[in-house]
Amino acid sequence: MTRLQRKNLTIVAGLGVILAAMITLVSFSVPLYRLFCAATGFEGTTQRAAEDTATVSKHMVTVRFDTQVADNLPWQFEPVQNAVQVHLGEEKLVFFRAKNLSDHAIIGHATFNVTPSKAGLYFDKIQCFCFSDERLEPGESVDMPVDFFVDPALLKDANARDVDTITLSYTFFPSASPTDVEDLSRFAPNAPPSAARGGQLFAERCAACHALDQNRVGPMLGGVVGRRAASIEGYPYSPALTQSGITWSAATLDQWLAGPRHMVPGAKMPVRVLEANSRRDLIAYLEAQSKKPAKATETAGK
Repeated sequence: MTRLQRKNLTIVAGLGVILAAMITLVSFSVPLYRLFCAATGFEGTTQRAAEDTATVSKHMVTVRFDTQVADNLPWQFEPVQNAVQVHLGEEKLVFFRAKNLSDHAIIGHATFNVTPSKAGLYFDKIQCFCFSDERLEPGESVDMPVDFFVDPALLKDANARDVDTITLSYTFFPSASPTDVEDLSRFAPNAPPSAARGGQLFAERCAACHALDQNRVGPMLGGVVGRRAASIEGYPYSPALTQSGITWSAATLDQWLAGPRHMVPGAKMPVRVLEANSRRDLIAYLEAQSKKPAKATETAGK
């Protein structure tokens, strides 16, 4: 090979590397952009949280709701409430109503942001229909929950502490390439319990503190249904729960998950599950696990 040929080969190889790098960058540009927006709140991108552990502040903000539907999606979509007032750090459950006006099932996906955009870094959503592609059956109407809080850290940001009104906006589009599809019918009041979805919720919202077969930050939960509260040896329960006399059933677990410290003043567990159908599915999962042979266990954060 001549010197000129080697030089040309080196140039071609270099161009190939540059081209490959450009293709790779383009391929990952969308997910990288999404990660950047999620990490910084850029353009009003909201945050995602497993739970609200913030201390509730006396400071309040107004959260307004705005909805739009793409021209090629035959849905009605609107907030059930136009606005709410919340304390910073206060977990709030609101609802949006969607109705499929067509004669066939449609899968849609919601995009979202908040304004002013500088509030995006402090707007945390625990549960939202916008996390997945959603299927709505023909003529079906469903109220979809959004569980959120506004982080009190907003007051420590000199650029954002003047925010007193936040607008949460959604736009629903038809899904071109649906993935991770969920049925919106799961939010219907008469929807049957789903242990499978409860398992997903457990992994997303409970597993950081709880396991089925061992104590962690919270006590183990396998076999919890039918067991007396605060009965697992070796776990440091609160005196309030130890003296409560509760036996865990579907009804008492529902009451507990809706507000542990309201049900048992002095209880340790700070986390609530405000959405009724999510509590139903979590309990269905715990009931299914309680029917399996397991070590002695205990409840959802008692």
